[in-house]
Amino acid sequence: MERPGKILCVGRNYREHAKEMGNEVPTTPLVFLKPASSVIAAGAPIVIPAGTGRVDFEGEIGLVIGTRLRRATAAEAAAAVQGVVAVNDVSARDLQKSDPQWWRAKGQDTFCPIGPMRAGTPDFGALEMVTRVNGQERQRGLSRDMVFPIPDLIAFISSAMTLEPGDVVITGTPEGVGPLAHGDQVEVEVVGWSRVANPVVVEA
Repeated sequence: MERPGKILCVGRNYREHAKEMGNEVPTTPLVFLKPASSVIAAGAPIVIPAGTGRVDFEGEIGLVIGTRLRRATAAEAAAAVQGVVAVNDVSARDLQKSDPQWWRAKGQDTFCPIGPMRAGTPDFGALEMVTRVNGQERQRGLSRDMVFPIPDLIAFISSAMTLEPGDVVITGTPEGVGPLAHGDQVEVEVVGWSRVANPVVVEA
């Protein structure tokens, strides 16, 4: 897929992930942005910046917007989805803890691997995401377990920001996040829809 104009991300959208990170479950969606410059395709390396501490994988279900949305209802938001992508919301934990904003932790170059889009309207309550590191399953999440359902998330975002065709909404990661190291191979799959696999290198 082409590089999206905007990448809207939802934090702590699975209760068990919020718990594993020592955080409360939000009462309204916790939304942040990743820059388009962080996007890479399958096969491109995730580069851990020199001097950075723990960098984690976060497998997520991504939805590609196909129709301009502003102040949409949940039904309108669902109808505007063009397709599904697998996304890895790579995150530098030391920077996430030290900075009040997450732009460095989440927005580094190569920190947003996105798989190819499969077009179609999914059953938003029946999507399944799996993350594997070096072939070993590390995460498995079901969209029905999200705190905020996908159409509601997209509608909420559109209440504050116009969504344009090609924008991507990624919907939060389930429990099981963990660190990446040089030489790892990390794969995120939205079962039946999209897959993105990338090697990991540490910047010289």
